[in-house]
This record gives sequence, structure tokens and C-alpha cells, in this order.
Amino acid sequence: MKKMYGVITAMTTPFREDGQADLAALETMTEFLIRSGVDCLYPCGTTGEMMLMTAEQRESVAECVVRKAAGRVTVFIHVGAIRQEETIRLARHAREIGADGIGVVSPAFFGLTDRELTEYYCTVAKSIPEDFPMYLYNIPQCTTNDLSPQVCAEVAERCPNVIGVKYSYCDMHRTLDYLRIREGKFSVLVGFDRLLYPALELGCDGCVSGVSSVFPEPLVEIYRAFKAGDKEAVKKAMWLCNDIVVKLKSGSRMSIFKDVQTLRGLPGGHMQAPLLDVTEEEHRKLEELFEAYVKMFPLPEGIR
Repeated sequence: MKKMYGVITAMTTPFREDGQADLAALETMTEFLIRSGVDCLYPCGTTGEMMLMTAEQRESVAECVVRKAAGRVTVFIHVGAIRQEETIRLARHAREIGADGIGVVSPAFFGLTDRELTEYYCTVAKSIPEDFPMYLYNIPQCTTNDLSPQVCAEVAERCPNVIGVKYSYCDMHRTLDYLRIREGKFSVLVGFDRLLYPALELGCDGCVSGVSSVFPEPLVEIYRAFKAGDKEAVKKAMWLCNDIVVKLKSGSRMSIFKDVQTLRGLPGGHMQAPLLDVTEEEHRKLEELFEAYVKMFPLPEGIR
């Protein structure tokens, strides 16, 4: 089974003003990311405003990315939803359209026991074939439901297609605990861009990166330099990445991501209500803040 690795881009979803996904813009963004050297694409996640889309919108976005990627990079679709039935629907759809696998965030808002979390994940995993890979997705600061290593281990034991976890909380001790599942054969991904290098050193497979949807270049360089054993190049790229992440407010507002994409000449698109685009004043400040980076990283030829 395929797994995610390296720089995994948590893709933004460009929306039109009427709230529908701009699929032509999404095709451009997909091509830009592939030609920029990212290893995997991960649409319809937090960065993609997943919970603000209908199931039909999410399916159309997933289809667009898989079609445009055309097997050139690994594509996992995030399918977690508020309702279990919708999660299963999206999981089956991802397999039907030829995605390489799925990610599933924990149910949100209602507090769940470990037994309830375990049964939820096992039900979703068993709704798809055993050879279709699935990642658990733990972001407790948003879902209120933390996935313990014990829950992950039990789900992995009962479901062969659950191959790993994406962990979007800054706790390296917990990350180490995840790495011990299945005697070290459980794929662990971090969700913080600034932790890519230390996570790789620990044995993680990569980073699901929202910042790489805006500036993939420094993250791609970190991973390439790490694989080549060039620690000086890793450090240089890591410091640059850190500066960009801080200026992008660590992904706390996707509207900033989209505005800076637009500054780069990419079709960033609009936000999905109730989220709002940046104000004119914010746009001017971002233009000044990122002017040097836009010049540093020209777009690949033909990308507009």
C-alpha cells in the first residue's frame, strides 16, 4: 500500500464569489504544486476548508485533483466529516476515482470516549477494501477529541489498511509514542511546517504542510537536502521556511494563504462563508511583507 511522505501539501480550495469551487483555478494550483516538487497532494483537509463544503463539492474537488495529477504524485483525499455516513461516502468515492488513499479526521464538537473513537475509525476503515490505505488525523485543538497512541494502536491492529497518523499538535513526546506503533512500522506525519526537519530525524515520514500550498520551495529543499544528507542546506532552508511560516501566521487564517498565492500570480480564489477574504489594508501589508519572497521564488514557466 502507498503511504504519504516528504512534503505533503495540504491544498487550499479556491472558491468563486458564489461559493462554488473554481475547478479551473484548482487545476492550475495542482500543476503548480507538482512542478514545484512536492511529493504528495492532500486536498479537502483543514487548509481546504473541508467542513464548509458540501459532500458534492468535496467530491468535485477530489475528482479534479486526481484527474489533473494523473499519477504524477501521490494523492490522498481527506474525507473526514461531521457525520459518519458522509465520511464513508467520501471514503468510497475517493477509492472509486483512483486516489491513492484517504485521511480521516476525528469527529468534532461532541466529546467521544476512546471506545467510540475506536469504533468510528474501524467502521470507516472496514467500509473500504483492506488494500486501500487510510491515515488517522489527530488535531485535538480543533476536534476536542484527542487520539491516544493506544486508540491508534488498537485501530491499526484491527484494520490492516490503517497505515499511519497525521498529528497536528506540537507534542514531540506523543509523536515518539506514535512511532512505536506496529513496532515502528506505523507511518507518522506531522502537521507543523516548522517541525519537518526534526520530525524526519525522529523517523517520521514527512509533513502535511499548509504553507507549502503557498511557498512549497523551501520545504521541498528541506526534504531533498535531508535525503541527500546535506545538513547545511537543511539548516539554510529551515531558517527560510521558519521566516515564511511566521509571516503566514502558521496557517491560522487561510485567507492569508490565498491572498499571498494571488500575490505570487496564482489563482488563490475566495474564502467560503462564514470565513472572509482579507481586507484591502491587510492586502497592502501582505504585499509589502512578501514582496522579497515573491521575487525569490518565480513561478514555473507557464503557470498563471
